[in-house]
Amino acid sequence: MCGRYTLFTPQEALIERFDAEPHEPLEPRYNCAPGQELPVITSDDPNQIQRFTWGLTPSWADEKQGLINARAETVREKRSFADAYESRRCLVPADGFYEWADLGDGKAPYRVAFADDRPFAMAGLWERWEPPTQQLGLDSFGDDADDNEPEPLETFTVITTEPNDMISELHHRMAVVLAPDEEDTWLHGDGDAVADLLDPHPDDELEYFGVSDRVNSPANDEAKLIDPVDS
Repeated sequence: MCGRYTLFTPQEALIERFDAEPHEPLEPRYNCAPGQELPVITSDDPNQIQRFTWGLTPSWADEKQGLINARAETVREKRSFADAYESRRCLVPADGFYEWADLGDGKAPYRVAFADDRPFAMAGLWERWEPPTQQLGLDSFGDDADDNEPEPLETFTVITTEPNDMISELHHRMAVVLAPDEEDTWLHGDGDAVADLLDPHPDDELEYFGVSDRVNSPANDEAKLIDPVDS
C-alpha cells in the first residue's frame, strides 16, 4: 500500500515541473498522511494545483469512506472506483513515499525516492462527495437552511500495483509512479490507454533507505524525518 509520502520540493520547482499553479501556497511536507488536504492536479483542471483530502469517498456514498488506495488490478471493476477511473483521474505530486518492512520482530519505515529527490506524480483518482443533509440531522427548512448546508468534500486515492523487484524487498505493493510523458495520458486518455500505465516503475531509477520511526506518527512532519538511519 501507499500510506505516507513526502512533498518538500520548492513551490516554484513544482510549478515548472507540472506546468500548474497552486490555489494557495505550498508548504514543504515530510509526512503526508491520510485525512489531510494535499496537493493534486485533476483531469478537470490540469493547470491548477488544488488541495483535496486523502481518502476517497465515492459520490454515491451515504457516509465518508476514506479509501486511501485503489488496486490497479481491480480499479476498473470495483464500484467505489469505476466511475472515477473513467472520468476523474488525477496526479498526486510527490518526491518520495514511505513503506514499512516487516523485519520479523517489528516493522521499520523506509523512504523510497529517486536518487536526486526529483518530484514525480503518483496515479490517483478523485471524487466530489456531498454529505446528505438529513444524515447530519439538519433541518432542511427555514431561513438558515442554506447556512447549514455542509460543504462538498473533494477527495482522492492513490493507485497501487505489484512492486518492482527492489520494492518487493520492503512490501508487496507500491504506488503507481508515472513517467512524465505518461501524465497527460493518465489525465485525459481513455480506459484502455491508461490501463497500460499501471505497471510498477522500473527499479533501476529508485532507491530506498531506512528512516526514523518518528514517521510512524502523522503528527511528526519535520525535515529530519527523511534523514537516513541504519536499518
